[in-house]
Amino acid sequence: MKFKVMGVSAGRKDSNCDILLKEALLACQEQGAEVTMINLKDYDLLDCTGCTSCTMGMSMGKHTGCALDSKDDKKKIMDVLLDQDAVIFSAPTYALMPSSLFLKFMHRNLAYETAFLTKIGAIQPRDRIGALIAVGGSTRSWQSMALECMQAATFSNSFKIIDMFMATMVPAPAQVLLHEEKLARAREIGENIMKSLKTAPAERKWLGEPEAGWCPNCHSNCLCLGEKQWRGLQYPIECAVCGAGGDLVKTDDGKWKFVIAANGLERDRTSEEGRGVHCDEIADTQGGFFMDPQARATVAERSEKYKAIKFRGI
Repeated sequence: MKFKVMGVSAGRKDSNCDILLKEALLACQEQGAEVTMINLKDYDLLDCTGCTSCTMGMSMGKHTGCALDSKDDKKKIMDVLLDQDAVIFSAPTYALMPSSLFLKFMHRNLAYETAFLTKIGAIQPRDRIGALIAVGGSTRSWQSMALECMQAATFSNSFKIIDMFMATMVPAPAQVLLHEEKLARAREIGENIMKSLKTAPAERKWLGEPEAGWCPNCHSNCLCLGEKQWRGLQYPIECAVCGAGGDLVKTDDGKWKFVIAANGLERDRTSEEGRGVHCDEIADTQGGFFMDPQARATVAERSEKYKAIKFRGI
């Protein structure tokens, strides 16, 4: 059986994002993978309206889908994307983060949250892997949240990210073609995808740069002070991306290292079990509100004040 590998680009057509993604996909195809590639600019994609119908349904054990399913191309893409063994995402970086097109597409993924749908018995678990390519015109300091945002957006569909690459200092269209080392790194991503696919799911691991990032769980560079979570869980330091909890420890050579606590992966967002806890949290907070007539009546009454306030627009 051939492995299915898909590439999703959010960059300019035939420019840096597309080129690096194609180089990675070529490596997959050469090893026998069935390859598909799309550029999100070719599709009609609407913004999430925040209607919460998907989470309301899932918190009550129902699979309602997205309220916009019949209005744009999101479901059409997801029907193919969720049937893949691996997906490589490629996106340009604008002002620290990936492009709004990439985020618009990925923020609609909550309606397809595999952890929630698995939890309510709507779908069967499936092992998927992924890789990320971020592209920008400056150094990492101006792309500081690009890979982190991209990885956070892949959790909902249970993609285990096994490699990621940031192509820096390529601001002009197709400028990456002047950098053989960047093309080679993109090809390595494709090779790592195939290596991971040929490994038993339980044995799949990170294949990118061994020391990448502060977090040993998801390899992000984004740590923050821990704050009290739902039902009181708290760590001194958290990974802002995967939610791993632990503390900073000074090593013998005087450097700092993030060490994950014994229970630090209790709510690991890269796992379906960890995100399943969030489904319970939504059921408790959102579901609790909708099941409380007095709370809803109070909100409706107090909302009238703010509905009546009208400021001048532009």
